[in-house]
Amino acid sequence: MTLMRGKERAIADAMSRLTHVNPFLPDRIAIEKDVLGSRFVATREVWNVDTELGGLNANLAPIDVAVRQLLPTMRERLSQAEPASDEELALYEDLVLYALYAEYAPVWFEAMERDEDGRARKVPAYDRFAADVASYFELPGLGSTARRDPAFLFAYGYQTRRAFHHVFRQIFGASLPAAKLRASVWQSIFSHDRSRYRRVLYDRMHDFTTLITGESGTGKELVARAIGFSRFIPFDPDTRTFAEGFTRGFHPLNLSALSPTLIESELFGHKKGAFTGAVDDREGWLEVCGVGGTVFLDEVGELDPEIQVKLLRVLQSRTFQRLGETRERRFEGKIIAATNRDLGEEMQGGAFRQDFYYRLCSDRIHTPSLRDQLADHPGDLHNLVLVIARRLFGRDEADAVAGQVEGWIHAELGNVYTWPGNIRELEQCIRNVVIRGSYQVPTATGAVAAAGVRGELAAATAAGQLDMEELGVRYATLLYHQTGSYEEAARRLGLDRRTVKARVDAKLLERLSSEG
Repeated sequence: MTLMRGKERAIADAMSRLTHVNPFLPDRIAIEKDVLGSRFVATREVWNVDTELGGLNANLAPIDVAVRQLLPTMRERLSQAEPASDEELALYEDLVLYALYAEYAPVWFEAMERDEDGRARKVPAYDRFAADVASYFELPGLGSTARRDPAFLFAYGYQTRRAFHHVFRQIFGASLPAAKLRASVWQSIFSHDRSRYRRVLYDRMHDFTTLITGESGTGKELVARAIGFSRFIPFDPDTRTFAEGFTRGFHPLNLSALSPTLIESELFGHKKGAFTGAVDDREGWLEVCGVGGTVFLDEVGELDPEIQVKLLRVLQSRTFQRLGETRERRFEGKIIAATNRDLGEEMQGGAFRQDFYYRLCSDRIHTPSLRDQLADHPGDLHNLVLVIARRLFGRDEADAVAGQVEGWIHAELGNVYTWPGNIRELEQCIRNVVIRGSYQVPTATGAVAAAGVRGELAAATAAGQLDMEELGVRYATLLYHQTGSYEEAARRLGLDRRTVKARVDAKLLERLSSEG
């Protein structure tokens, strides 16, 4: 006799895979089908915030039901000391983890909302959680392991809930590039192997420095915050509190905005009298940052080579000194760095140290440009505008703002504008349209803006962003503007004069005329 019989093993195996899968990868869908069979509801391939900001997944509820039906049976058999293989016990443990997460996710979400001010507060629901863990694991033949310790599991569940919230709510878009970014951030938090993470990596991830690269305005700091806010925070079962509030341990530093001396002071701290203006001893971020904390170095490509050497030592030995003293201090946190520069070119030019680079890039994330996201999924423009409008102006006014902004964008920029300033530029466009009713594209932000309609057409064609109908409209309008004759434009296009006339876009023609 085995612990799992008939279809139970197949369901438990699928549930185990679902417990460990990256929730932002399409692999999740195939596993959900394995769990639910004919009860599976077709869903989006990319799990993202839609324009309704809700409706996560219609399959979650029936999956919860499947687990609640199977788990009591397994527990009853184990309570009767029925034999079970190591593989079956591992599957049972994963079923328990899934059930606990489904049950206590609201508790962890409430704790997360209360801790956003950085203060850790008591979580009285832990007592009930510990009792549930005991009921699942204190059974004949199961034994005990550190991974079944209720305080650890409570902290792990809280981390998982925070991680899903910050990845899901901070990184928008239904495009494949956006989906890959969410999946990549999830791996930076948990690695690709959740079992190994629970065994040994949960308190070692600070040893892996994360380097975020991407164009300016693509949300690199949002990615850093999602990772920093999702670090593992131990739970103290005696005080019923987490070690600290999850926001308190994130320390961002924009290196491009500070002089080298101020950067050193901010990072390493200083002793009184170390330099002019150092009137007191001061702790730096490396010292303040605890075990679960993160120091975010934005624009790391701007860092002075001498400071690169000092940070290299921190990454190699985890030690540093305040400015003006010789005492060794230990850095316990994690470093996340970001840059929009090509560090390969910077190294070739001697501006960026190769040894420092290889210490930074043990974990790499690349943030996609807005043009890449829209090329893959044009509908993301509506989604992003609405999400930003809700954040800036509230839900009641967001729909009206989004309609106004999208109308202006489609009328004045069309669907070929490449958004060289990325998400940051889109947000400023929204603000401008709300205040002034229009947005002035800065010519310094890219060649497309300087080249006008012709540049937009060339860039969109090169990027493969136009369907045949849109390409025909724009090219017919351009030829008519150049020739001033429907007949001549028709001759060049090999079309009937009436067809050309029907395809000429009046607003696009007006823009061409204004550009000369």
